[in-house]
Amino acid sequence: MNSTPADPTFEALIDYLGRSRGFDFSGYKRPTLTRRVCKRLDELQLSSFSDYVDYLEVHADEFELLFNTILINVTSFYRDPAAWNYLAGTVVPRILDNASSDEPIRIWSAGCASGEEAYTLAMVFAEAIGEAEFRTRVKIYATDVDEEALAQARAGSYALKDLEAVPAELRDRYFEGSGHDRSFRADLRRAVIFGRHDLTRDAPISRLDLVTCRNALMYFNAETQATIIRRLHFGLNPDGYLFLGRAEMLLTHGDLFKPLNTPFRVFKKIPRRDPYRAAAGVPGKPALAEERAERGSAMYEFAVQAMRIPQLIVDVDGAVVAINDAACTTFDLAAADVGRPFQDLEISYRPVDLRTPIDNASTERHPIELRGVERRSADSGSRFFDVLVAPLGPRRQPLLGVAVTFVDVTRIKELQTELKRTSQELETAYEELQSSNEELETTNEELQSTVEELETTNEELQSTNEELETTNEELRSTNEELEAMNEELQVRTDEANDASAYLSSIVDGVSVGVVVVDDKRIVRTWNLIAEEMWGLRADEVVGRPLLELDSGLPVDQIRSHLEFGAIMDSPADEIVVDATNRRGRPVRCRVRFAPLQSAERPGVVMLIENVASGSARQS
Repeated sequence: MNSTPADPTFEALIDYLGRSRGFDFSGYKRPTLTRRVCKRLDELQLSSFSDYVDYLEVHADEFELLFNTILINVTSFYRDPAAWNYLAGTVVPRILDNASSDEPIRIWSAGCASGEEAYTLAMVFAEAIGEAEFRTRVKIYATDVDEEALAQARAGSYALKDLEAVPAELRDRYFEGSGHDRSFRADLRRAVIFGRHDLTRDAPISRLDLVTCRNALMYFNAETQATIIRRLHFGLNPDGYLFLGRAEMLLTHGDLFKPLNTPFRVFKKIPRRDPYRAAAGVPGKPALAEERAERGSAMYEFAVQAMRIPQLIVDVDGAVVAINDAACTTFDLAAADVGRPFQDLEISYRPVDLRTPIDNASTERHPIELRGVERRSADSGSRFFDVLVAPLGPRRQPLLGVAVTFVDVTRIKELQTELKRTSQELETAYEELQSSNEELETTNEELQSTVEELETTNEELQSTNEELETTNEELRSTNEELEAMNEELQVRTDEANDASAYLSSIVDGVSVGVVVVDDKRIVRTWNLIAEEMWGLRADEVVGRPLLELDSGLPVDQIRSHLEFGAIMDSPADEIVVDATNRRGRPVRCRVRFAPLQSAERPGVVMLIENVASGSARQS
């Protein structure tokens, strides 16, 4: 398989995680692992893996967030329903038939995530053997490396939307509770044992009838997958079954598992044979026909010469007694070489030493075979031969000689080389296809996780939108109330303005000067007659203390009459004083004092008239 060069800084991060937290990610596929780690870097707005190592050293709580990002816990009840139906209808009955009624049934859910798969197995077996027998016979071991997911799995509580894939009758039978959550029945949950287990490092659970490892292998590289598969094979009983995810196959592990149903990824264990027992059963090599031992017979001579396979015969003295035409042509021998010592011929040591095999065959009286002997020549290139050195003569009689036969296996060797190369290419293509399939499934699960996050975010935004809508309605209601109050206030203001204009018209229309002071002797009203009498405009005196005005009115004489309490005791209080008008002429004025009835600001009303005008009453 093709691989991309490893990033040293990324490998340093993986090494740091292993040293600091004891979590080995070295067996995980680098593209998937890099993509998940980069997701955390983007969320933290970090630019490099080195910066992330520094961040981890400072923020210990980041490890848990990183592991939750890397370990994609995407699972569900009855995931791939057709595969589960096949498991329940075909595999489970076989497991029950192979086990006696008093034997326990042991199941391993490897990579169980938040427990949906383990509880699905519980429902499948409880339906197959009944709840009572299930409680006594079945043990389901559910493992994962994610402690947070295991805590959720142990609780066995799921939202209603997580139970949508469970048939309604099974949901009512195996889950309890009300409201938005349901819990798997406690009496059946005792048969499911959850625990932490690292498939890449920990020993497998043994004596198992069924192992489910769905969409977990696809996160590991080929070497780690092979190790895990061997461990799963070791943990299964001889008649055990393996249930994988739809993105996983066992293309290169045909010696360990055979497919029971390839589309549904169900496999059956192949028990390993004892190599010593297998070797003991190999039959021995048949000896060459004894009739060839008769050296010099005419029939034998013709038979040897007619063979298309190169052959020569050496007697017990080491002399060549026969060479067929095929041997002469192939090894550049001649008829004159018959009778010569075999050791003097080039063929005795090239392309391979034949003297030692001839001695051994003669001594031990059994054939010796040399496979794949290569002979190189300038004309025809390399040729390969299987050389058979066979003793001639009955076993219990003296040896007659040795036959050396050369079988040309050049074409077979070429075909084997071609087959090996093609097999390697095919295996590489299978691995690349499997890796692509696993990457696609991994991406699909990441997208599913992202969709779930987006759905959660959408629900939060919907809730926020509803809250904002409620707030908007409240503000609208408040605005309507304020508008009503504003309209009422406007009406009151208009009324007050009318009353003020009405009062001003009355005050300005009287023929005497009207001055109103409050309890602090501050001028509040100053009508037109008062302006004409004293030469001061209303805007010059309103808001100022009356006793500080330079108006020509003898304020010292009226000081004692400006007390609100005194006026209340003598409502008809009045005095006549000498004053100076605005032209500087002396005038005699009558000043009447009346109390100003006001709860917020009481005061005194002064009515001033010129005695000489003839309009004043006589005192």
